[in-house]
Amino acid sequence: MSKSNGNSLFPIKCQIPVIFSLFCLMSQIIHADRPVVIGSKIDTESNLLCQMIHLTLSHQGLKIIDKCSTGVTQVVRKALLEGEIDLYPEYTGNVQNLVKNVKTNSKDPLKIYQTLVQADLKQNKIVWLKPAPANNTFVIAITKKMANSEHINSMDDFARYVNSGNHVKLIGSYEFVSRADGLKAFESKYKFKLKSNQLIMLPGGNTAQTETALARGANKINAAMAYGTDGQLAALNLVALKDTQGAQETYQPAVTIRASVLNSHPEIKSSIEPLFAGLSSPVLSELNSQIVVGGQTPKSVAEQYLKQRGFIK
Repeated sequence: MSKSNGNSLFPIKCQIPVIFSLFCLMSQIIHADRPVVIGSKIDTESNLLCQMIHLTLSHQGLKIIDKCSTGVTQVVRKALLEGEIDLYPEYTGNVQNLVKNVKTNSKDPLKIYQTLVQADLKQNKIVWLKPAPANNTFVIAITKKMANSEHINSMDDFARYVNSGNHVKLIGSYEFVSRADGLKAFESKYKFKLKSNQLIMLPGGNTAQTETALARGANKINAAMAYGTDGQLAALNLVALKDTQGAQETYQPAVTIRASVLNSHPEIKSSIEPLFAGLSSPVLSELNSQIVVGGQTPKSVAEQYLKQRGFIK
């Protein structure tokens, strides 16, 4: 006959869930005590958003490790999945490239987005916070001089210009040229095709570089990858061609964060979502301009904005 443990407060069956609960509690305590590591892509706006997040969360008393400018999309996403960083600002239009093996019969962009976001949480334990209203989609820019002389105002006009055999030299990132939702989306929708000798590809996605090269006409460049919220276009006498047929998805900035970190720091959501709610396209365009045209640092621009809006003192 086995002896019962008269000193035990709980039967053995009850001890297992208690131990598990204590383990979960200790895990949350460890997460709550460790610094939050934030990262970003390497373009101007991503750096700006990263500094906004850094300053806002620091103001809330969180310990922050700044790894802004982590790398291009593939690099920063991998860092998030592997726990090297805890959060970074992504764009809603990228979710279809980041979350794989998900089937949806819906043609509604919002429903597709929601399905993919739910899948990212289930598959990868990644949470997408509520996005900003701004739309920082890919665009192709040309000089105002070329737009006026060649009567090019839209991607329809640009396609006719390309297909007529005129000189085209476009500069963009490798990511923009190679991804299905970048240049290829424009080519497919508007029925044109650029050859390899018509392209100059950069390793990063900083549009300050592509647009400056276009404005200077370096290497006979007359078209460039740009973003919808770039503030330097007007200052450089460039125009973004209208995407009249909707080749591009909507790209709203949204923070992606590891679920375990958000569970330990629910104040991150309550701090970041109100901040992002005020980031419209005109607001981000103006802030980006202060960096690229005005020569200020992303941190100084972020700090000024946050103080003006009352997010920090």
